Amino acid sequence: MVKIGIIGAGFMGQSHAAAYRDIEDAEVVAVCDKNKELAEELAAKTGCLAFTDFEEMAEKEAFDVADICLPTYLHEEYVLMGAKRGKHIFCEKPVTLSVASLDRMMAAVKEAGVRMMVGQVLRFWPEYVEAKRRYQKGELGELNYVYAARLSEHPAWSPWYRRPENSGGGLLDLHLHDIDFLCWLLGKAEKVYAAGKQSKEGCWNFVSSTLHFPAGLSAAAQGVIEMEKGYPFTMELRLTGTNQTYEYTMRSGANLENRESSQRKTAVYEEGTVTVLPVKERDPYTIELEHFVRCIAMGQDSDVISMEQVREVLCTIEALRESLETGEVVRVDYRGFGERPERG
Repeated sequence: MVKIGIIGAGFMGQSHAAAYRDIEDAEVVAVCDKNKELAEELAAKTGCLAFTDFEEMAEKEAFDVADICLPTYLHEEYVLMGAKRGKHIFCEKPVTLSVASLDRMMAAVKEAGVRMMVGQVLRFWPEYVEAKRRYQKGELGELNYVYAARLSEHPAWSPWYRRPENSGGGLLDLHLHDIDFLCWLLGKAEKVYAAGKQSKEGCWNFVSSTLHFPAGLSAAAQGVIEMEKGYPFTMELRLTGTNQTYEYTMRSGANLENRESSQRKTAVYEEGTVTVLPVKERDPYTIELEHFVRCIAMGQDSDVISMEQVREVLCTIEALRESLETGEVVRVDYRGFGERPERG
């Protein structure tokens, strides 16, 4: 049995706790949140102990995994604390706000001899998994056009979310999902270009990106996290090849909170016919966490998302941010910590 300590009892912490209830060989034994009321409420639902301090939780309760569902700007601090305590780490995305920060986290995890996985969930989202399968099997033919989009009203969870130094804004918190999928599908991007608009606080919340990959492949992605209040959370994916066009659309409640009632459709267009694929009902977050628990139980790293791939995606995001700031095409810099020049 893999024992879990959840750090952060907000929306994602609650989602993870619900997912673990459906996962064999996983048990949530503790919940930690500085908000005592939130911690106790989630602990009562989960049937475990509540804490307001991570160090106290680690001292008093035995657990294998620190599942970090905190605001982004706190991720590095708690990953380092968890690794120092010998805990395997699951960390929600975005993993952190810079490649330099991620390099410190990866070094700490390696030194501690523990495993870490980041919740870039599209790699477990059934319709995106099917898109990748069709591409890899050659069913789509040669790709001519790749497009992904994610549109949302601004989350109202907390004021910290609107500050770029705390959340990274729409570029990191929303757009990263589609950038991750495109890199998972097509490999490491060589160069990128992005245009967009910042919020008054300085977040890039309106972004249109173009990613260029080896062999002449390119892909476009749009991310907006300032849609009008009441606009449904929307996901789109479109892959057009010489044999098939694969299209997935989803419309859900605000901030993806009502996934169960979302409108989802996957259609394949081929030789004048349209095939609508059955909806995959299983929750992607449960699939993701089940995979992680299995990896920990078996003593192996994930074969779906490695920390090196997480780093490559964050390098791509940094290049997109530079392009947004300069208006230039930017080559993605994958060099390690200490090799990358300081940005002025």
